[in-house]
Amino acid sequence: MRRRHFIQAAATLSLLITTPVLRAQANSQVITDIAGRQVTLRYPLRRIFLAEGNLFYTVAALNADAPAEKLVGWRDNFRTADLDSYRLYCRYFPALAQLPAFAGVQQMQFNLERLISLRPEVMILNLNTRATVEASGLMTKLTMAGIPVVFVDMSIGLMSNTARSIAIMGELFDRPLRANSLIRFRQHHLNLIASTLAQHSPPRPRVMMERAAGLYDDCCLSWGKGNYGEMVDSAGGFNLAEERIHGVYGALSQEMVIASHPDKIVVTGSNWSQYAPNGNWVNLGPNADLTLAKTRLKKLMQRPAYRTLKAAQRGDVYAIWHPFYDHPFNFVAIQQLAKWFHPALFDHLSPEDTFAELFARYLPVPWQPGYWVSLDTTVDTTNASPAIFG
Repeated sequence: MRRRHFIQAAATLSLLITTPVLRAQANSQVITDIAGRQVTLRYPLRRIFLAEGNLFYTVAALNADAPAEKLVGWRDNFRTADLDSYRLYCRYFPALAQLPAFAGVQQMQFNLERLISLRPEVMILNLNTRATVEASGLMTKLTMAGIPVVFVDMSIGLMSNTARSIAIMGELFDRPLRANSLIRFRQHHLNLIASTLAQHSPPRPRVMMERAAGLYDDCCLSWGKGNYGEMVDSAGGFNLAEERIHGVYGALSQEMVIASHPDKIVVTGSNWSQYAPNGNWVNLGPNADLTLAKTRLKKLMQRPAYRTLKAAQRGDVYAIWHPFYDHPFNFVAIQQLAKWFHPALFDHLSPEDTFAELFARYLPVPWQPGYWVSLDTTVDTTNASPAIFG
């Protein structure tokens, strides 16, 4: 009898001990990140660390009611690389200003001990940091600390990886339906461009893309076959730098730019006052002063690399918001590039309306113009509509 009671008690104790483990296993899910890695996570996730500030644009679209709700920290480059957007979001969500901010994982100042103290349940990283975090030993340390890492990419393989990365973040933030809606919205607008280009096969203008013009003294940083280089191609242009830059990022000498004879010149800009307050960069972003932006763009065209070029003299010169380079809304930039490259073919296209609709449908802050500007006097493509949508 005692033996039977002992066996029953032992079985009950065993059940009590193992039930939480089984429940934890039931809540565990395996996610495949953009690098093809199988990562086991315990759902629901409540403590997420963004290792790149630009990932917040996706978070805001997925979790519009409370974008800071699940975040325990983020990289400080949302503020330093896009100050106007940071201020806009902090105005509506003051808690963001109190969110613990970190240096990039590639930097020596990255504070692993502080991160561990925040007890993140997952760390989201851009794919372009993978080699660094593995070579530095940081990945091993994160694994030892029990912090899973999920890679996404809206930059290196911009056209092939953005939709899947949005879907991955939709899973992490438990917003898969909203992620799918955003992906469909994105693909619809990309299809409009692709089908028009396929139907008409227009000649592709030769395009010089300068990355972060005026932020540094050197000229000229650019992109090869990835990132904005991909966007130029998708918009029906030919990216001149891909003939010289064999990776994603690189630089062209002034002599190379002059010898390339571009048909169109496009530079990127943002509010980089945190990086170079006295720089000649073109300030673009929400509610940017486009008159000042145009003045700075004209000044950039007086540099030796550009001042003798016919494109600069004609005014076939444009500036566009730099953060599109690593952004779920990069398709809006592709629309605007297509309109600049083929104005007659895309005369019906309104990137301003597309962006305003996107804000109204997905984002918790109001749409404000200021994301691109042009020196082309034949059409008004300055993104200067006074309308503001909630």
